[in-house]
Amino acid sequence: MSSPLGDTPALVPAAREAIHRGAAALAGELIEFRRDLHRHPETARQEVRTTAQVARRLSQAGLDPQRFQGTGLMCDLGPSIEEAGWPRLAIRADIDALPIGDGSARPWRSVKEGVSHACGHDVHTTCALGAGLVLADLHRAGLLRSPVRLIFQPAEEVQPSGAKELIGQGALESVNRIVALHCDPRYQVGAVAIKTGSITSAADLVTIYAYGEGGHTSRPQLTQDLVYAVGQLLIDLPAVLDRRLDPRAVVSLTWGAVHAGEVHNAIPSSAVIKGTLRAGDMRTWHRAAEIVKQAVPLLADLYGIRAELDYQSGVPPVVNDPAVAGLMGAAARAVLGGNNVLVADQSMGGEDFAWYLREVPGALMRLGVRIPGAQPADLHQPDFDPDEGAIRVGVEVLAATAAGA
Repeated sequence: MSSPLGDTPALVPAAREAIHRGAAALAGELIEFRRDLHRHPETARQEVRTTAQVARRLSQAGLDPQRFQGTGLMCDLGPSIEEAGWPRLAIRADIDALPIGDGSARPWRSVKEGVSHACGHDVHTTCALGAGLVLADLHRAGLLRSPVRLIFQPAEEVQPSGAKELIGQGALESVNRIVALHCDPRYQVGAVAIKTGSITSAADLVTIYAYGEGGHTSRPQLTQDLVYAVGQLLIDLPAVLDRRLDPRAVVSLTWGAVHAGEVHNAIPSSAVIKGTLRAGDMRTWHRAAEIVKQAVPLLADLYGIRAELDYQSGVPPVVNDPAVAGLMGAAARAVLGGNNVLVADQSMGGEDFAWYLREVPGALMRLGVRIPGAQPADLHQPDFDPDEGAIRVGVEVLAATAAGA
C-alpha cells in the first residue's frame, strides 16, 4: 500500500544493512536493559537510577552524555555541525514511570509497589538508547551524515512536565528537527503508524469546587441540594461544549473523580469534581477553555450554589510536521517494508512532546507493541504488556530516520 507521506527512502543501502546488523546484534542486550528498567521504575523527577543506567551504557560506547539539572540527560553523536553543514536531528525518549501497580506475572515485574512502566516509557528509553548505539557505529563507519542528539526526558506524565524544563536548559540548542516513538497496543508488533498534522490531543485539568448550604436530606428545599446540583453540572458542562463547538471538532470532557459528603442523610456543604478536557486542534483547545470558564459560574448560579473553577492548561496537541513525518515514514519503509507503515489515527491522549514542536519541526510515530494473537491491554493499565520484539523495530526506525536525514 502506498503511503501518503512519500515513497522515496533517503537511506542508502549500506546504511540500511548496517542498521539491520547493529539492531540484531544489540537485540538481546536491549531486551535485558528494558527489563532492568521495568523492574526498577521511577516516577516523575525521581528517575535517578534510570538516568545513571542510560549514562553508563552510552559512556561504555565511547559517547559523552551530559546530565540535565535533576534527572535526565542528552548525548550528542555523529559528525559535528561544522562537518555536516547543518544542525542536529534530535531523538527524544521519556524515562518516567507511573504511580500504577504492575499487574504482570513476568519475572521482570516491578519491584516497587504501586509504580510501573504502564505507558511503555521503558521501551521508549531502550529504543532511543539502542538507536544511539547503532548510530555511533554508523558514524565510525562513515555512514552518518547528520549530527544527532539523544534526549532522555524526565517527567512526561505530570504537569508541569519535563519537556519545557529541558528546553529551558538548552536541549534544543543547535537542533532543527526532533522525532520520537510512542508505544501503541492497537498495532501489532512489527508495524508503525504515522500521520501529518495532529496525532495527539491537548489535555487540560478541570477541577471544580462547589459550595452550598448543607442540611437534612428530608428537607432539601431548605438547602441548595449540593449533590443534585453537582450531578447536573457533571452532565450539563459537557453538553454545553457539545452545543457551543462545531460538531466536527474533536473535544471530550470526561470526569475522573467526584466527592461530596460522607453519610446517607445529610446534604453536604462542599464537593469537588475533577476531570480532563481534551481537544484535537489548537483552535478548539483555546475555544473549549473559554467556554468552560464562562459556563461553570452560570450553571452554578442556576442551582443556587457557588462554584470555584481551577482550570490548568496542559499540553497542546502534537502536530506532526509534514516534512519530518515524511522523513520518518520513508525511513520506516526502508527498514520495515511499506506494508508495515500505516496511517495513524489521531489519539485523544496528551503528550508533552508537543512542547518541542512549538520550537522546532518534528514528528511522533506510533510503535506497534501488541503481542500477536493477544487481547491488547491499553496504556496506563496494570496489565499493559508490550511485545519486546518492538524494541528492535523502534531502534531501526529511529536510527534509519537519523541516517536518512
